[in-house]
Amino acid sequence: MANPGGGTICNGKLHNHQKQSNGSQHGNHKRNGIIREAQQNGKPHLYNKPFVESFEEVPMYVAIFTYLGYGIGTLFGYLRDFLRNHGIEKCNMAVERKEQKDFVPLYQDFENFYTRNLYMRVRDNWNRPICSVPGPTFDVMERVTDDYNWTFRFTGRIIQDVINMGSYNYLGFAEKTNESLTTVRNALKKYGVGVCSSRQEMGNIDKHKELEDLVAQFLGVEAAMVFGMGFATNSMNIPALVGKGCLILSDELNHASIILGARLSRATIWTFKHNNMQSLEKLLREAVIYGQPRSRRAWKKILILVEGIYSMEGSIVRLPEIVALKKKYKAYLYLDEAHSIGSLGPRGQGVVDYFGMDPCDVDVFMGTFTKSFGAAGGYIAGRKDLVDYLRVHSHSAVYATSMSPPIAEQIIRSMKSLMGLDGTTNGIQRIRQLAQNTRYFRNRLNEMGFIIYGNQESPVIPLLLYLPSKVAAFSRILLQRKIGVVVVGFPATPIIEARARFCMSSSHTREMLDTVLKEIDEIGNILRLKYSRHKKSARPELLDETNFEPED
Repeated sequence: MANPGGGTICNGKLHNHQKQSNGSQHGNHKRNGIIREAQQNGKPHLYNKPFVESFEEVPMYVAIFTYLGYGIGTLFGYLRDFLRNHGIEKCNMAVERKEQKDFVPLYQDFENFYTRNLYMRVRDNWNRPICSVPGPTFDVMERVTDDYNWTFRFTGRIIQDVINMGSYNYLGFAEKTNESLTTVRNALKKYGVGVCSSRQEMGNIDKHKELEDLVAQFLGVEAAMVFGMGFATNSMNIPALVGKGCLILSDELNHASIILGARLSRATIWTFKHNNMQSLEKLLREAVIYGQPRSRRAWKKILILVEGIYSMEGSIVRLPEIVALKKKYKAYLYLDEAHSIGSLGPRGQGVVDYFGMDPCDVDVFMGTFTKSFGAAGGYIAGRKDLVDYLRVHSHSAVYATSMSPPIAEQIIRSMKSLMGLDGTTNGIQRIRQLAQNTRYFRNRLNEMGFIIYGNQESPVIPLLLYLPSKVAAFSRILLQRKIGVVVVGFPATPIIEARARFCMSSSHTREMLDTVLKEIDEIGNILRLKYSRHKKSARPELLDETNFEPED
């Protein structure tokens, strides 16, 4: 939290810090050296690490051409709709039957305009069928289209050894070697694939209990509870924690599962600007002073919802400042560590480990096993009374089928490796290798002149492409060169911030990364994607902003 003296309030204590330069001539990054004393494993230690994040401003001419691109695409869309309505062009979208012309429309024509006229032109860049383990490389089934992406047909050819730069396989546990999957194979033989029941009925097996105890030990909390689906861990548990008369303060860039859970809870939702402590404190202050609208009664609960790593921006939550605010205003903190668990911190224990903080500072831990652990499902962890309450009141616990036993064993073997309980240092080596790969890849992309978003420690690396035509071309050319990437555009991002999103993995070798970087450098020259001018943007000056209203 900013203050006139230039200090940072961490856990109720004021610690002075200075803004440092990153050595760049143009000052593209901002470093906030946060020095604080933390308590971990009973021993205080000093945390002193620069918090480096970069959000370079889009050049004006690029923004103009991006808007023009969408505008021209929209005009041609209306023209093609006119041709379809008059039978000049064939319409491949689902349409109402003539016998149902007097019915309420099932398909809203205008709502499908974007899908019909813009998305279909670049649809071949998504949903590509993979036919191997999503390790550092994978195999892709080749498909072609004869009707401009409305339908696809398989050629029967397999594109082998495509370098995988898009999967969330941060620690490389998505693997198929016999040695690594021995315990998983044994669990499959003993328990089978499915449990065929919920945890409260006949689906509560010893593997679930073993996994929950291990998760609690790994996170340093009293108890944990696991679920079979990561998305439902948020969307089905948030409604069990808050309800009518409660207030949710949600970061504007939170994941869709958090947004859905917040809406299902019927609580009042206020959003604050991304990672902006002034915006958050302004809302907290108003909530405490004015209470609920009309009645002015105090809120039953105030719950702050944030993520450890934001998967579209590559940014890391400013946890010390948020914890200080939640303690100051007596709010609760819900931390989604879907992307940060396993990938951040010296021991892979997430953003709390990264900042060297006490796990007790966070009220509700949430995370998924779908990324760093190469499995499926999610967890909620914290105090024992919290977990016991959710076992009874969570819809995901009461009604959903419990986690598959082989999946539970995969998570157990991965987590034991990170904790060193397998008798090796393999887990720690994976964590360190991921950090090295992340810094190397980010630095090289910055040196080439691309605009890169996010924190320098984040394994999620967005490369800004902006123009919709370049989004499609970038993905297609890379696949031709046997590199698989994820590209993202509107409405998943702001309309002028389409991007490619690279996900680092400890299983990536230096040779793989150099190959990818060489191809990206060449494609960047061909498509003219090197927009960086090392100009500081107004957007990341999170501690100095005076506009507290979230962007639409």
